[in-house]
Amino acid sequence: MNKEIISCKNLYKSYFQAELEVPVLMGINLHVGEGESLSIIGISGSGKSTLLHLLGGLDTPTSGDIKIIGQNITAINEEEKCQIRNKELGFIYQFHHLLPEFSALENVAMPLLIRKINKKESYDQAKDMLNRVGLGHRISHTPGELSGGERQRAAIARALVTKPSCILADEPTGNLDRHTAEEVFQLMLDLNHNAGASLIIVTHDSLLSKQTGRILKLVDGVLLE
Repeated sequence: MNKEIISCKNLYKSYFQAELEVPVLMGINLHVGEGESLSIIGISGSGKSTLLHLLGGLDTPTSGDIKIIGQNITAINEEEKCQIRNKELGFIYQFHHLLPEFSALENVAMPLLIRKINKKESYDQAKDMLNRVGLGHRISHTPGELSGGERQRAAIARALVTKPSCILADEPTGNLDRHTAEEVFQLMLDLNHNAGASLIIVTHDSLLSKQTGRILKLVDGVLLE
């Protein structure tokens, strides 16, 4: 197997409602190698997004270990976790979460500016990434001036501008029509292939999931190959 990018071992997650424990994930084991693409599918409410949030360090497991580039993120503080997220991971969601008052260029440059990279270099890298996703002619437009597909392309550019080791995508095409969804998904696969970033995608769309290297199904809190 290629270099391991993300893994989890004996991962459990429960939520508590009053006195009642509601188990969501039950002993998940997963290894994702460098440059790999995989889909996680399952019915609504099966815990797909919960698993993705845990793998990305956005939520804390009830028990179990999660490693990103060999670092056990369940054993470090929130500040260290933030640094790993910013350096190693790119997140794409069903809703683009672009900041409405900023241009596409400013939105995409934001993660680099947060890293304290100087403004010119941040903007140059953001411009290059916007060109790669086919938005070079829209860099000065705000999200409100972009179509749904263009907004999602800008969100992908923002996720990839830091050159992450892994892209975590939660229903990234769920808000788009079939044609646009296919275009956006192909763009993600192309960038996964050419940039070498691993891709973990949560989707209910079987047509899209069949295009990734592996498909895993979440059933009753258990992940099946």
